[in-house]
Amino acid sequence: MPVMDVIHEVHVSEPGLVVVDIAAADDETAFAFHAALAAMWAITTVERASRGPGRLGVRLRCHLDLRQPLKP
Repeated sequence: MPVMDVIHEVHVSEPGLVVVDIAAADDETAFAFHAALAAMWAITTVERASRGPGRLGVRLRCHLDLRQPLKP
């Protein structure tokens, strides 16, 4: 079983800060989910998804701030 990348303490140093790992079949699906999160909360941008050698699908990681009120 592969080990997940290290989550740095600064990304979860306060209540309301979240690290989100997205795994999807393709880039379009992963970025669509990222866009859905970004429509509601402050979130880091992601320019590309990563593909692991010999692994199916794509992964991306973003950092989310739940402390801000939800966008209507």
